[in-house]
Amino acid sequence: MVKDRRPDLSTRVGSVSLKSPILTASGTAGHGAELGAFVDLASLGAVVVKSLASYAWDGNPPVRVHQTPSGMINSVGLQGSGVRHWIDSELPQLEESGATVVASIWGRSVRDYADAAELLAAASPAVVAVEVNISCPNTEAGNELFAHSVEMTEEVLRVTEGSGRPRWAKLSPNVGPGLPDIAAAAQAGGAEAVTLVNTFFGLSIDPVTRRPRLGASGIGASAGPGTGGGVSGPAIHPLAVRAVHLVHQALPDLPIVAAGGVATVEDVVEFALVGASAVEVGTASFADPSTCGRLTTDLGSWCAKQDVRRFTDLVGSALI
Repeated sequence: MVKDRRPDLSTRVGSVSLKSPILTASGTAGHGAELGAFVDLASLGAVVVKSLASYAWDGNPPVRVHQTPSGMINSVGLQGSGVRHWIDSELPQLEESGATVVASIWGRSVRDYADAAELLAAASPAVVAVEVNISCPNTEAGNELFAHSVEMTEEVLRVTEGSGRPRWAKLSPNVGPGLPDIAAAAQAGGAEAVTLVNTFFGLSIDPVTRRPRLGASGIGASAGPGTGGGVSGPAIHPLAVRAVHLVHQALPDLPIVAAGGVATVEDVVEFALVGASAVEVGTASFADPSTCGRLTTDLGSWCAKQDVRRFTDLVGSALI
């Protein structure tokens, strides 16, 4: 009898077991099964859907996205129809696809987060976790991001317990060396894991019109006051790797879902080596919607070639 030598790509993020470490990044794969035309969604670790509020939200005015060298800058503004509409109209398509689902929530106040979490309690068991996107402006505090405050980070995570599901805190990288403290606050508030990182603040100006290329006034889902938008893509990958490393070194028992410029299998492995248990793919899917499926296949081939029997053996094994 020939032994099955296919590498084991399964992983765990806190209490959540996933068949693969390759996930979609929130905001880059739609609210439902849109990517199903290009990828077998059931083969992925999870589909992390676009962030949802407890209410419908129109998002920012156009232009919302602009290409930059090795990436893009965006200020989409979290457009969506709200949690209740998503449960009724879009979650069923994901269930039919066989996908494992991670819902993502956001708000403009602490109460908004609590409301969104409580509405998610009615979602089906296909939703295995909730990513709490706190990289959003806190309009109660002059548009400062929730994730830029230790106190607000802990408070928001505490009030989202009503979802009845494990929570992952999606954090902003724009706090520099204070990121491990923010991650610790998220854990203290009940987060089983953190997602690192959301986009970096950026600004793009049209040389002819002398105006910002994005239509929003400067406050968006991934942007702070006066910043214009959030930069993502391969250009930010080394910065994201360092962020994951810093948090893993400070909090080795806190599971990390990494995000930031993932386009190749080497990017996935690099994140794992510095401590990530799973990886989200975002900007690359805009250029090639089949990227998540390709990376799942490539990761299996890479592990086999390197004689890595289990993906989890890579996690945190960088020689630093």
